[in-house]
Amino acid sequence: MDYTGDPAGQPVYLDAASAAPLHPVTKEALLAALADGWADPARLYAAGRRAQQLREAATAVVAQILGVRADEVSFWPSGTAAAQAAVLGGLAGRKRAGSTLVRSAIEHSAVLLSWSDVSEVGVDRLGRLDLEDWGRAVAAPGVALASLISASHEVGTAQPVAAAAELCAQAGVPLFVDAAQSVGRMPVPSGWSLLSASAHKWGGPPGVGVLVVRKGVRWISPLPQDDLYNPRAQGALDLPAVVAAAASLRAVVAEAETERVRLSALVDRIRDRVAATVPDVEIVGDPADRLPHLVTFSCLYVDGEALLHALDRHGFAVSSGSSCTSSTLRPSHVLEAMGVLSHGNVRVSLHRDTTPEEIERFLAVLPGLVGDIRKEAGL
Repeated sequence: MDYTGDPAGQPVYLDAASAAPLHPVTKEALLAALADGWADPARLYAAGRRAQQLREAATAVVAQILGVRADEVSFWPSGTAAAQAAVLGGLAGRKRAGSTLVRSAIEHSAVLLSWSDVSEVGVDRLGRLDLEDWGRAVAAPGVALASLISASHEVGTAQPVAAAAELCAQAGVPLFVDAAQSVGRMPVPSGWSLLSASAHKWGGPPGVGVLVVRKGVRWISPLPQDDLYNPRAQGALDLPAVVAAAASLRAVVAEAETERVRLSALVDRIRDRVAATVPDVEIVGDPADRLPHLVTFSCLYVDGEALLHALDRHGFAVSSGSSCTSSTLRPSHVLEAMGVLSHGNVRVSLHRDTTPEEIERFLAVLPGLVGDIRKEAGL
């Protein structure tokens, strides 16, 4: 089913937090780079030198936007690969200091599953990190690395990265920030040592992750390769995709403030209308200090999978973090950590092509679908 249609009655894609639709610049840059950047950039002949120039230009663009040096940036096959490389490489580089990873309770599964010796720090009911517990955790003996997501991928709450980074600096512990949801939408926070991002979250092509390792941070590759201290992925770089990722990031950042205002207003409309029209619903996440494009709510007495299928039949693509949409048979670890309702959970995430008319259609359909599901359940 095509979820990119805009005319009334056409399917509507509202899951940009999983993958944003390709920015128009992405397609243009990808086609141009396919024609000019197919050669091995490590070779010295003309085509190789041209590919090397494209790689250096793309790296410089990403570095400038993130406020780092070009030689601190590397590209990986995905945001997940970049995040895991940051964690595993950062821990390997600090093994003399210890083996403990301090992380928040709401990290992405890429971080949750990457290491077993962990010290977990909780969040409040809005999904915001407990800074007092964080300060105690990073100051404990044997801590090698800390990990904090910049903004929750499930509920949108922005995390106090700068304050957490200051506590890490006082303890002499490097901080890794998973910025997959915030890069291109919010300013990059300060004070971190390692950072990862994912191109398809901002409208770039899939298959491009970004890893930044600041100078002075000891990082050792978790992968077998000839240069263990130079962060890079194994195998051939998908250079056309990297060029398209850099071009689209530059375009997205140029539009970011305008889109922040526009999408925040649409998210506020969803928050207000869902609370007013759907009985027994909980809007989760911080209402103000959040990603501009994402809103999550949970409906009591509703099977989440049934609701997602019902919305899909009516042309709305959304996602969920509730237990009924995963194979783990347990609630979302993010919602569980927050202590909020997890059943009947719906995450709506908007993008540059989302229109007010599409949101109105969604808001008109949702209450009836929730009511029908509750009625079928005998409630």
